[in-house]
Amino acid sequence: MPADRGQRADLLPLAQGIWWPEDGSGSADEGSGEGERPASACDFGSDARQADLAGGGKGKLLSPARRRRCIDHVRDVLDVSERRVCRVLGQHRSTQRKVPCGADDEEALTEDIIALARQYGRYGYRRVTALLHAAGWSVNHKRVERIWRREGLKVPQRQPKRGRLWLNDGSCIRLRPEYPGHVWAYDFVEARTHDGRKFRILTIIDEASRECLALVVARRLRHEDVLAALAELFIERGPPAHIRSDNGSEFIATAVQAWLGQIGVKTLYIAPGSPWENGYNESFNGSLRDELLNGEIFYSLAEAKVLIEAWRRHYNTVRPHSSLGYRPPAPEAATPPLPVSGSASLHLRPAMAAETTMH
Repeated sequence: MPADRGQRADLLPLAQGIWWPEDGSGSADEGSGEGERPASACDFGSDARQADLAGGGKGKLLSPARRRRCIDHVRDVLDVSERRVCRVLGQHRSTQRKVPCGADDEEALTEDIIALARQYGRYGYRRVTALLHAAGWSVNHKRVERIWRREGLKVPQRQPKRGRLWLNDGSCIRLRPEYPGHVWAYDFVEARTHDGRKFRILTIIDEASRECLALVVARRLRHEDVLAALAELFIERGPPAHIRSDNGSEFIATAVQAWLGQIGVKTLYIAPGSPWENGYNESFNGSLRDELLNGEIFYSLAEAKVLIEAWRRHYNTVRPHSSLGYRPPAPEAATPPLPVSGSASLHLRPAMAAETTMH
């Protein structure tokens, strides 16, 4: 019994402040008689953050650098000791006092990344990482992404993806390329010179290797020009098993079909009005327009031929292709090493040297 009385004496002050619904005891001890104040969603008083300490701020300070800046700011504003601020904010004092020092090659790497981003405006950080590897850098994509975000680099205005609504016999889904020379594809791209006159580009690619086989540039291109370009490629590389195209008049001409049939090349025609069925060639045409045609002013047709052919060599031998593990479609046997300093913009594109001379 004495032990019971001792426990009751300890619990008495706590029990006096509890409202018991059975008999209403404890309500008179509150003093005001108004009962407990109802909770409010807009109550931001002095104890509004006591229930959830994590919700008191706008976010967590994840990086040590942000924690160091926050602690320095709190010390300047509140005039308290470093020991106390570190204890409250959960920062170790050794971390607070450590002077951060970056890698020795951070500045040179940043200059090369900025130079590549300036030169290849449509490349993301992964493709830039592949170019850095080709230049001799030993760096992973995470470090490149960190510098990429820190410098505010980005690829603007990405093109929306198009879905394949239905499939035809000539679709790239029905017949996928299995080896180089299995399926070729060709199409036309239009552009203009500085005087406003149009010119056309016949693009021919190998769907399996992603290599651009030819870019024929002329003011006008007829089915005779298509046959001449194909004949030159067939002599150099041999005819493919299939060739894919849309239903343009230059491709469905009787002379073209008869000539391809005599050689043994099967034609694959996509459904009318369904360019997504010729996806490999349409993707290449988009890269050609995005990376070259949209950013160049061609003052003459001769200049357009030189620059477009130089871009084709760069596309085949240097440009990292995402679907090939960020390797170029047809790298040269002996590619000159790319620079590893801030002067990368002068030599990163040896195949495009004609661009500088033309301008």
